[in-house]
Amino acid sequence: MFSKPASPILRSAAWRISLWATLAFAIGTMLVFAMLHRFVADDIQRRSDAWLSGEVGVLGDVAERTPKDRLYGRVVGEIAELASREVPNRRRGTGDGNENDSVFFLQASDKGKIPLWVGSGDGAATLSAILSSKTRRDVPFDVRVKGFGIPFRVASVRIPDGSNIYLGLSERDELHVLRNLRIRFLTLWLAIVLLGFLIVFYATRRMLGHVREITEAASLIGQSDLSSRVPNANSKDEIGHLARTLNHMLDRIENSVQQLHTITDSLAHDLRSPLTAIRGKLETALSNDVRIDQAEPIVSAIDELDRLTEFLNTSLDVAEAKADALRLVRTEIDLDELVRSMMNLYEPCMSERGLSVQIRSAGAVNVLADAALLHRVIANLLDNELKHLPAGSNVWLSLQSTSDMGILTVEDNGPGFDEEVGHHLFEGRVKGRASRGHGLGLAFVDAVVRVHGGTVTATNRAEGGAKLAVKLPRSEVHNQEERHALAGEWVTP
Repeated sequence: MFSKPASPILRSAAWRISLWATLAFAIGTMLVFAMLHRFVADDIQRRSDAWLSGEVGVLGDVAERTPKDRLYGRVVGEIAELASREVPNRRRGTGDGNENDSVFFLQASDKGKIPLWVGSGDGAATLSAILSSKTRRDVPFDVRVKGFGIPFRVASVRIPDGSNIYLGLSERDELHVLRNLRIRFLTLWLAIVLLGFLIVFYATRRMLGHVREITEAASLIGQSDLSSRVPNANSKDEIGHLARTLNHMLDRIENSVQQLHTITDSLAHDLRSPLTAIRGKLETALSNDVRIDQAEPIVSAIDELDRLTEFLNTSLDVAEAKADALRLVRTEIDLDELVRSMMNLYEPCMSERGLSVQIRSAGAVNVLADAALLHRVIANLLDNELKHLPAGSNVWLSLQSTSDMGILTVEDNGPGFDEEVGHHLFEGRVKGRASRGHGLGLAFVDAVVRVHGGTVTATNRAEGGAKLAVKLPRSEVHNQEERHALAGEWVTP
């Protein structure tokens, strides 16, 4: 099963920053709307309680003053009906319920007798609910009456004849108002959160886009061209300050590298010139008629001069590589083709020394590297085999590739690396006891491979012999990264 890779936008830093910022903004606005909803609910209830307290006081006064004759119920009932028409927050003409259910008036004695009831039903269920509730006199309270899904808000007053006057108001209209308010708040909250996310995402993506441009420019500068500078250096914000700081740093690095190049070039010129002149004089002397006993020291001196020149060139290259100052000209190189062409050159020498060489490769392995330096890296590895392997040894060169790396492995069945230098093989001037070299070959290989973004490892094989593995980034991966960069797909690891 193959899973579909996530969209570059979903993997971007702008997306994650926007999500976290939006989450914090959403929680904050939700708290504000919750507090506002609570304030409105308390205000509505305060108005209802004020109306109930006022009206129940009027009704109690009317009940107290009205003679207890046969017209008592009619008079007080009509007053109660008039009071119910002034209910606050009542919805008019909605047609979704009986308006008589929203208000009730109840006069009851302490013994549970109901002298007067105005409302839906006979009032027995209402009185039972009131008597079972924990109430405080002169303070409105909630009552749930059997048969009604919505509670009533009830205020009471006690009159001199010993009975209690109760005035109840259904909370239906109040809850309806609050429900509509919640729907509007939720709609407004969603719109604000969505708008906030879009604004944060756009602003973050735009800001990180400038950082991405600076990063891409800086990465290219470090690999190929120190004369280029990062963009956005003219803006007055933090991005501009970052760009100017990087450009100042690049100025200093470029000056340092130029000074290093000047020193190494001058040193190479000053040392090579007299060496070349001495070598020329020795060759001239050798071309004249000299005796054999005189020719041998001259030939030996020429060999020593060649070794000295090679040591000088390698030392300068290692110094530049360790300072990331090598002058690279990257091209796409097929390792398989390069290794086979070099083996054509080395095979006669190896055969002469009794070495057997075998190449294992499944085809082209393309890497992006400086051709001259990569040629010297492979030459160093093959020179090591020539110098250190006894006759009759076997050498295997293997080529393979992974998703992002091309790998060249050189193995042999020789004596392997000395244990005392095993952890310092890639350091300059480190060599085995039997080595006659200068200890710079593997240091040069490591420096060049590292500059190209690769790695090199050296180990002894379990079955005997040495193993060196050089890993270099594949050109396809580099080209893919460039296409992503041009497409603006900048993501964080």
